[in-house]
Amino acid sequence: MQFYLGDESIFIGQTVANSIATQKVASVDFTILTKVRRNCTKDELLTNGRQFMSFFDSCPNTFGCLARLTLENLRLGESAFPKNFSICKQLEFLFLHNCDMGIQSLLEVEHPQLSELVIASGCFKRVHLKWAPKLTILKFSIFRSKDDPFCLGYVPLLQTVSIINTALSWHKMLKLSELLGKTAISILHLNFRSEKIWVKPEGRRQLLPVFHKLRIVNLLNIPEECDLTWTMFLLQGAPNLKELRIVVRDHLCLVEQRKKGAFSEEKDKGLEWEPSASDFKHHNLAGLSIYGRFQAEDKLVSYARSIMQAAVNLEDIKLYKSPVCQRCKHMRPEWTLERSHRLATKSKRGCPRRSGFTS
Repeated sequence: MQFYLGDESIFIGQTVANSIATQKVASVDFTILTKVRRNCTKDELLTNGRQFMSFFDSCPNTFGCLARLTLENLRLGESAFPKNFSICKQLEFLFLHNCDMGIQSLLEVEHPQLSELVIASGCFKRVHLKWAPKLTILKFSIFRSKDDPFCLGYVPLLQTVSIINTALSWHKMLKLSELLGKTAISILHLNFRSEKIWVKPEGRRQLLPVFHKLRIVNLLNIPEECDLTWTMFLLQGAPNLKELRIVVRDHLCLVEQRKKGAFSEEKDKGLEWEPSASDFKHHNLAGLSIYGRFQAEDKLVSYARSIMQAAVNLEDIKLYKSPVCQRCKHMRPEWTLERSHRLATKSKRGCPRRSGFTS
């Protein structure tokens, strides 16, 4: 069910509770919306938080059967989330958008059934997943902390990690070996939103413990001014990587907005990286997809060649024109079919003839 938070929410919750009592409902999925959905003030967040807890306390049996819960725009007390987790024992999916317990608050998660957690915006200083034995998917979007946005405790089944952030000049560069701890994930999504790269290249020795099972990597919205050579550190740290997808694009429509914010003028600062060996070879990468609208074709050509030389069993390289938003559309020239073919030809020149090339 999807509904707005308010006085009528209690009636909805009690109606669902009555249905559960008759054993006609096996599980419950709630998406609870707020009447003001964007740019909420502090007072609105606090009011929404009080309304939600009043709703929660009025029908604990309903929340006890929740399998999926989506919340937005709530500021709750420090004891609220532990209480919610203790009552929502069947919860498998939790989506929190712009929810927190105050600026720079700490969220601790302990839950026996939770398999997917999505944190979007909010003012958490850190999310500590202390004990989530069934968690397989973690998605984290837009963090405002100067430190690591989350800390992983006991999450033995974690397979997919997705991190999205618009890095400002004061954001630290994250070391994935430290952030992911003792996990061994298989899918990694990193979205830089056309701003500063916030991942620190690391050596094979540091990354191998967390990347030895990694199969799929998506690097999305890398700024066009950045060289792509730094991404090779992922290949060196992930020997079983099968698919690599890279999207390179800028938002020209946000140029004026950038001037008003604390954005970094050097989007590739701190990306210095040297390969551990000049003759490095990767034996499992099968597919490379690049979506781009590059300031310089040479960046694309040089990177494609580097991958083709290192990945000895590469089967397929695909070049695509990256998508653009409607506001950017009139600000840049189209990537013509002729240009795509020219890039493909330049990239293949001097490289082994063992992989398919699509543009």
